[in-house]
Amino acid sequence: MKVNFKKLDKNAHEPTYGSQYAAGADLYSLTGGERILFEPGETKMIHTGLAVEIPEGYAGLVYARSGIATKRGLAPANKVGVIDSDYRGEVMVSLHNHSSSVQEIADGERIAQLVIAPFLSAEFIECDELSDTVRGEGGFGSTGKK
Repeated sequence: MKVNFKKLDKNAHEPTYGSQYAAGADLYSLTGGERILFEPGETKMIHTGLAVEIPEGYAGLVYARSGIATKRGLAPANKVGVIDSDYRGEVMVSLHNHSSSVQEIADGERIAQLVIAPFLSAEFIECDELSDTVRGEGGFGSTGKK
């Protein structure tokens, strides 16, 4: 699949895959050469300098990178960002510092990963009753209980 992207800044890095079978393409920070510091519990929007043209019927899903999340506590604040196929603005990553120490992002650092995934659009139909299932109305943690 080909996905068009546009550099909004000449210093932006194109998305790259870390290995032949990687599902997510790395997104890189664009800080203008500045270091961005995150206090514990702080969230900041990080520029990538890129706009992408997600194909119709697909979404761009922005996930944490496992290394930066587990080793430094930096992960997308919204857990998974969603880029719709009709969005043409800059891809931004809202990073949150989950750690108890100050963290830093440098210019050109890999900060998140972009997965292009198909989706189905649903037609929601209001009704008076829903079909019965074995689970019924059992909610959080209800399956597997004896």
